[in-house]
Amino acid sequence: MPFIRASSDLRNKYNEISDFCHKYDEPVYITKNGQGDLAVMSIETYEKLIGKFELYKLIDEGIADINKNKTRPFKEALADIQKDL
Repeated sequence: MPFIRASSDLRNKYNEISDFCHKYDEPVYITKNGQGDLAVMSIETYEKLIGKFELYKLIDEGIADINKNKTRPFKEALADIQKDL
């Protein structure tokens, strides 16, 4: 269940919101005039989320390469990596 707070709480109860974000690794949804406005989360949660997006992007690129037959044998790729070490 999402944790929803009014925008005034962001100013008046910042520490409480911050503690929640760090404890539960979930965003807090901030409303303005009764409507959704912002999502606030800890830096750690944000970095995990961005990391997942970057991984999904790389996986999509790999799948696209497979579909276009832009692949090469594993041993050849590994040899190139070891050559650069």
